[in-house]
Amino acid sequence: MRRNYSPKQRNSLDLLFLALMKQKDTQIVELAGRNRLASELQKAKIEVARPERDRGVDLVAYLDLDVEKFCARPIQMKAATGEIFNVQRRYEKFPELMLIFVWNVAMDKSRYFALTYKEAESVAQVMKWTETASWKGETSGPPGYGVWKVNDELRGLLAPHEIAAPEQWRKKLFPEVGQLAK
Repeated sequence: MRRNYSPKQRNSLDLLFLALMKQKDTQIVELAGRNRLASELQKAKIEVARPERDRGVDLVAYLDLDVEKFCARPIQMKAATGEIFNVQRRYEKFPELMLIFVWNVAMDKSRYFALTYKEAESVAQVMKWTETASWKGETSGPPGYGVWKVNDELRGLLAPHEIAAPEQWRKKLFPEVGQLAK
């Protein structure tokens, strides 16, 4: 059931959301990012399913009724109140996995970046992260590398992967399908 909130109620909900975001609760940030991403995908006429368990896939984007053959794409989503980027080597085993970064979750307009694992790994190579002990698994955490502040060089490498309009989602997630088939 969809609820219709008055402008005053919506403003109260927005203030509550912002207060929760200021607490830097990572679960709230992830939930907000996942909901924003799902909304963006649905605007692009892409359906979304949420796995019951977290085993590396946060969402499954799929096309069903408007294409000749059902197709789906698993998504690993990373959300932040600022700008982050990371590549974890454990995702290498999911060849169809799309890594989607949702930036600025606490602001009115989030930014979205979508990369395959190979594309993300290429960014890591250019940034020379693949030469680090962290990437090689020689530290206490899982093998990979990430940053909590994005510099201009990394921002430039990610620019081609930014999704700024609904029609870009279908091209990125389902390049073999293209536009609506039916």
